[in-house]
Amino acid sequence: MKTRLTIILAAAGALALPTTLLAADAAAGQAGWTKEYPQADGSEARSCVTCHGQDLTQPGRQANTGKTIEPLAPSVNPKRLTDQAKIEKWLLRNCKWTLGRECTATEKADFVAYIKTQ
Repeated sequence: MKTRLTIILAAAGALALPTTLLAADAAAGQAGWTKEYPQADGSEARSCVTCHGQDLTQPGRQANTGKTIEPLAPSVNPKRLTDQAKIEKWLLRNCKWTLGRECTATEKADFVAYIKTQ
């Protein structure tokens, strides 16, 4: 199911997302969430599930540090997806670590759409 996601700039130039409407696809976000991405250094493939788990209503655990990650699901953690700057910060960091590159605007929209369904 596709939904329309409006990206609002919090401050001029602060976000990498375009100001146009994107067709966000939660199913594509879920597929990208569970996809395993090979690592350039030959280490074990990673996915978003590696740290956040399959069930986004439950805490995750950062693979390197073991630090607990609060649930991503807005249904159990209402603070999630409320701060655009934090969303951008964590998508940038996590996409680079997991995918080995920055996510595209479409991938970001799809991931957020998927997380919002949880």
